[in-house]
Amino acid sequence: MGRALRLACEGRGRTGENPSVGCVICTDNGVIIAQARTADGGRPHAEEIALESAGPAARGGTAYVTLEPCRERSSGAPACSQRLIEAGLSRIVVAVRDEHPQGAGGIARLKAAAIRVDTGLKAPAARALYRDFFEHAKSGQS
Repeated sequence: MGRALRLACEGRGRTGENPSVGCVICTDNGVIIAQARTADGGRPHAEEIALESAGPAARGGTAYVTLEPCRERSSGAPACSQRLIEAGLSRIVVAVRDEHPQGAGGIARLKAAAIRVDTGLKAPAARALYRDFFEHAKSGQS
């Protein structure tokens, strides 16, 4: 998760209204096979980039994500939570839950697909990173 947070910090201020998310995908024995951050401008999302890089090797692995994978996308593209399910990951580790209405619910979707989800790893650092994003989400400005 430390690596995912460093990636997210690298994109801070470069992702428009979207938060800068970091995603690191590891094999079932802990070898990093892909890593990404949200692209400049806010798309594609970190999970999407990392999954594309990992390809079939992601199956059965673990993704470390700094923010809850989105439940839906404003663009109508497949949500990150759905992409993680389709990739066949067995575990998702999330630093913090998303407080944005479109993002919240991704964890529930993952759990409904029988994927193990752990939350809270390095949560204080992630909460600090997303403080402004969460404030905007609560006020309806994002």
